Amino acid sequence: MSTRSSHSLLQLAVISFACLTMHAPIAAVAQASGPQSGTLTGQAAFTDYLHQAPGTRRKVTAADLPAPAPAESLDNGAHMVPRPESAWPTAPKGFKVELYATNLENPRLIRTAPNGDIFLAESNANKVKVFRGVGADGKAKQVSEFATGLNLPFGINFYPAGPNPKWVYVGNTDGVVRFQYKSGDLVASGPAEKLFELPGGGHLRGGGHWTRDLAFSKDGTKLFVSVGSLSNVDDVDTHPAEFHRADVLEFTPEGKFIKVYASGIRNCVGEAINPTTGELWCSTNERDGLGNNLVPDYVTHIQEDGFYGWPWYYMGGTAGQAGGGRQDPRHEGKHPELQAKVITPDILVNPHFASLEMLFYQGSQFPAAYHGDGFAAEHGSWNRAVRSGYEVIRLPMKGGHATGEYEDFLTGFVLANGDVWGRPVGVTVANDGSLFVSDDGSRSLWHVTYTGK
Repeated sequence: MSTRSSHSLLQLAVISFACLTMHAPIAAVAQASGPQSGTLTGQAAFTDYLHQAPGTRRKVTAADLPAPAPAESLDNGAHMVPRPESAWPTAPKGFKVELYATNLENPRLIRTAPNGDIFLAESNANKVKVFRGVGADGKAKQVSEFATGLNLPFGINFYPAGPNPKWVYVGNTDGVVRFQYKSGDLVASGPAEKLFELPGGGHLRGGGHWTRDLAFSKDGTKLFVSVGSLSNVDDVDTHPAEFHRADVLEFTPEGKFIKVYASGIRNCVGEAINPTTGELWCSTNERDGLGNNLVPDYVTHIQEDGFYGWPWYYMGGTAGQAGGGRQDPRHEGKHPELQAKVITPDILVNPHFASLEMLFYQGSQFPAAYHGDGFAAEHGSWNRAVRSGYEVIRLPMKGGHATGEYEDFLTGFVLANGDVWGRPVGVTVANDGSLFVSDDGSRSLWHVTYTGK
């Protein structure tokens, strides 16, 4: 989802009215229920920055979705301000949040190397950096530029699995490259090897969705690459530039194209392999322009050869199953043969959250209840009257499968007046079980540890 910052007087009036009328039921339920006292469901599950608090759980289902309301749509992009000295991310009780690094250049996706180094894509700077260790002051002990001269890098991954990968793969916007690697390298030992090109490319405003994430299958035989759509909701029948976009593409690790692994996924920004089930998961930005509470973004396991609806349909049935697509009114009557094939995602988060990188927690530092759960970074809305997102969420799991709920975990990136100082993008777990979060609003990396205090 793109970010826009212009405001008209009319838009501000709509925002003010919405604050007074649109979310009164949510406020009442939130005050009555409170964190940890139950899951908010139905219309109370729709939220905004005023009602997000660590520990609050919500469950949005397809049955809760309103009718399309295009007239509600407006450009309400984040009004960014420097982080006030008193502003700090808020985590659940027992967790500590420290500022690990700041003054970064567009910090985006982060991943942990097997040896514990933290790799970061500084996308607009066309760099990948490495952060090593935590000093007594809570800051990185060592920082190095691993690779420069890239093209909007985002996805980073290591291959093969295990303690001694031989390659670092990087998803540029126009293709995937890899660097030879031995454990502990702080600087690439040689030039990038380009494996294959990807459709689209271009820049943030010119080429549509530009992020490309990378995940290897659990057995190491497949490379999954996410490619977002060029547009919000263009008909792919009449827009050839959408070819092999809004898809997850499957390659061999050596770069041979195999097939479209799954389709109709508007923008799978973050990918992760569920260590319990071996399934590929995606954290996805859905379409805009249909109203404040439509269409939900989502985090879901991806079924091989599955179809998730974009652009003609969106979720409308039972989570994790096909058969209940709702037609986007902008494509009335098109492709009726596909309606029954639309898979409803496992976890519907709030519309316009802009769900980015995700992971599954396998560490031992956090309480045992967190083990196996997911985390996802929510970059924040632009197409909603009252801002939502701008947080990190927890995704409860049972036996590797989603409960359908999500929980506010790290909040506080929006001030009471609606100004935004931080925007979570990436999440990764350190070898000690702590959590790192990248934030391209304050240009920082945050470090979340569990102290029990």
